[in-house]
Formats: sequence, C-alpha cells, structure tokens
Amino acid sequence: MTSRSDPIEEAADGDRDLYDVATWEERTSLDGLSVALYWLLTRATKAFVVLLAGGILLAILASFGLGLLFDPAVAALVALSALPAFGLAAYVYVSDVTTAEPLSLLVVTFLLSVLTATFAALLNDLTRPLFAPLGYVGLVLFFFIIVGPVEETVKLLAVRLYAYTDARFDAVIDGAVYGAIAGLGFAVIENLVYIAQNVDLEALTLGVAALGAGDGIAALRALAGPGHVIYSAFAGYYLGLAKFNPEHRGPIVVKGLVIAATIHALYNSLVGPATIGISAVSGLRQVPSLFVFVLLFQGFFGYLLVRKLRRYRNVYTATRGEETEAASSEDDSGSSVGDESSVGDESSVGDESSVGDESSVGDGENGESSSIPDRLEAGDSSREGTRAESNENS
Repeated sequence: MTSRSDPIEEAADGDRDLYDVATWEERTSLDGLSVALYWLLTRATKAFVVLLAGGILLAILASFGLGLLFDPAVAALVALSALPAFGLAAYVYVSDVTTAEPLSLLVVTFLLSVLTATFAALLNDLTRPLFAPLGYVGLVLFFFIIVGPVEETVKLLAVRLYAYTDARFDAVIDGAVYGAIAGLGFAVIENLVYIAQNVDLEALTLGVAALGAGDGIAALRALAGPGHVIYSAFAGYYLGLAKFNPEHRGPIVVKGLVIAATIHALYNSLVGPATIGISAVSGLRQVPSLFVFVLLFQGFFGYLLVRKLRRYRNVYTATRGEETEAASSEDDSGSSVGDESSVGDESSVGDESSVGDESSVGDGENGESSSIPDRLEAGDSSREGTRAESNENS
C-alpha cells in the first residue's frame, strides 16, 4: 500500500494554491477549531478508556476486599510471583542498543497495562460459558479465539495509549521494550487476582509459610508470568515496526498480534496435557513437571525473541559502523582535497618565482641584467627616437 495524491496535486505545479481543493492545512479560524476539537476528542477517548478500566479494576478488587491492597503478605506473594517476569522484562530493556527509555514512560505503560488488563478479565468471564459445552475442544477454541487475541490486544493498547505517541519512542526496538513492560504489568495484576482467589486471606500471614499458601499458587504464577512478557514483547516489536512503516501499519500490527496470540493460546492449550504427560512419563510430581514444560516451551519462544532482539542489535551496530566509515571517508577526502589545493598553491608560488627570474633579462654580451623599469625606459626611448627620425624624413 503506497501513499497516494489527488490527480490535481500530482499534476499541479508548486505555485498553485490547492488549499481546500486537493490539499489542506490549518489556515482559518474554522480550521483551528477543527484541530482543537480533534485533539480534544482523541484525549477524551483515551481518558474515557482509562477511567473505564479503572472502574472495572476497582470492582474486581472490591469483590475480594480492598484491604488486600494493603496486606504485606499478599504484596510479598505478588512480588515473588512477578520476579521471573520482571527479570525477563529487564533483559529486554537492556537489550535496547539505542537510547535508554525514560522511566516515566515505562511506569505509565506498566500502570496502563494493569488497567487495560481488566478488559480482558471481563471479556474472558463473559465469553467462557459459550465454549464450555464443547469440552476440551471448546477450551482450546476459547484460548485461540478469545483469550490469546483479547489479552494481547489489551496489552498492546497500554503501549498505544501513551508511549507510542511520545517522541521518545524513536526506534523499532522500543516497541519490544514497552511491550515487555506491558506484559509485566498484566502479569502482576493477573497474579494478584489468582492469589486472591486461591489463598485464604484471613489466615495468611507474612512469613516463609506464606509461600505454600493456596497450594503454592505464587510459585505457579511465577512460572506463567514470563510468558506474558514474551508474547507482548513480540507484539510490541511489530508495533514499533509499524510506527516507522506507516504505509503498512495495519498489517504489521496484525502480524505482531497473530504471533503473540498464537504463542499465548498454544501455551494455554498445552500446559495442562503436557504437565500430566511429563508427570506420567518421568514420575515427577505436578509442580516439577509444570516447571519442565514451562522451561521447554517458554525457553524456546524466549530464544526466538532474544534472537530477534540480537538481530536488531547486530544490524544497528553494523549500520552505525558504516556511517562512521562514511564520515571518516568524507573527512579523508576533504583533507586530500585540501592537500592538493595547497600543492597547487605551492606550484603557483614556484611559477611566480620563475616570473621573477624572467623579469631580470640578462644583457647578452656583458651578462648584466636590466630591471623591468630599465626595459620600459629603453622601450620609451627607442619609440621616441623612431618618431624623431620619421619627422626628419618627412
């Protein structure tokens, strides 16, 4: 898809004013009002989305009791469950070979992902009963049609609402960084909900025993958390690619979402049967078997993500090296030109000295030289003598 111009604009010369005919720019008061209204509508829409998400989040937390937000034991479990995801997001962050992303954008993206995750929670709860009658096949369809696409879309929405439009989002790889942070925020709020659903909050106390609460739910969620970072880092990378290829923006964003949603849905579909299979074959208990599956599955797709990030880094480093070599070549060629010009100047100086030598003409017989003024005087005398002779003859 290439950008097109109106036939009038293509055929017209640069001197013709095409305002409000085939082109447009802000000129009149009405134009200014339109620009202001557009700005207001876009900001109001974003504000509405954020407020709506905040309202849903408060409703979800209220169902468990808002006091859990201030429970140190719950906070500790959530923090521990998010550690692996945080480590992976930090790795993606340091993999950015361009400029470091500002903390303000990272924090805002994290908080927005916590809010937008509520849309996925609501849609998942509303649509899951539709697939329940189909058994395991229905569950797989639910993962591929609803869970994967919806959750990856709301994580990408967190990036799109703020960081994407910021001028400091200035490289393709920045999309992977903000996508990873959005995945981290999603994992944190999801872990909080799972812990609140599976742990007896009244009996929960801060200590080592809390790690086993809810049948070790914190450990189980710690295994699932890195997946969210991987999926959304893929989607975010393609969002960054779309930003710098606006003529193909739509298909590029869709490609990233398809990749992320497919990996996500595949994990959800396989984690149960694969864990049971590994346990049956190896004799391991459920949690170790789950760990083996997560290590293999997330390790494979994590490797693909790392390879993509390294490819960007290698191309970036190579192109920067080419720019440096080109600049060095230009400097060298400039200095060469300067040397050649100075050589020319020196040769002209030599010519001037030879002119100086010619200006002293040797007297053929005596070997004495006469200066230019002497020659001029001699020439004038000879011319006067010639005119005198011609007068006498006449």
